[in-house]
Amino acid sequence: MKPMDLSHVGENGRPRMVDVGAKAATARSATAQAIVRFPAAVARALRAQGMRAKKGPVIDTAIIAGTLAVKRTHELIPFCHPLAIERCAFSVEFATATLLAIRCEVAVTHKTGVEMEALTGATVAALAVYDMCKALSHAIVIADVRLLEKSGGKRRVRAGMVVR
Repeated sequence: MKPMDLSHVGENGRPRMVDVGAKAATARSATAQAIVRFPAAVARALRAQGMRAKKGPVIDTAIIAGTLAVKRTHELIPFCHPLAIERCAFSVEFATATLLAIRCEVAVTHKTGVEMEALTGATVAALAVYDMCKALSHAIVIADVRLLEKSGGKRRVRAGMVVR
């Protein structure tokens, strides 16, 4: 891959923000997921406590942290454009007895996509879960952060596969 094939590298090989000035604003969305893997005893304790830790409600805190991260992604990732987020929704549920799946869906009408916002939201929500639960165990693992779906730009992606 040549440097100019990368959208954030200019012809001179230097980093740059993508120029979206000539693009049309379209409805764009993205969904990302992060997995939090708990030791079995920790998962059982959390469920028994209604997903509350000494610091407070685990899921609610994660959703708030993830939402704040979505809105501030452009402050964290150097070449992300600031966006007026129109929708940010989380689903948080146990996929197995020990795996907590955190999904973040973000939508906007703009000239650029929201993949980074969805990935950042899911990741920070997972970090908040870790922070809320680390007193129970430091063996908690955040894993498998990935883009599940995106639409509205040149390509549509579903579960990491380009579909158009």
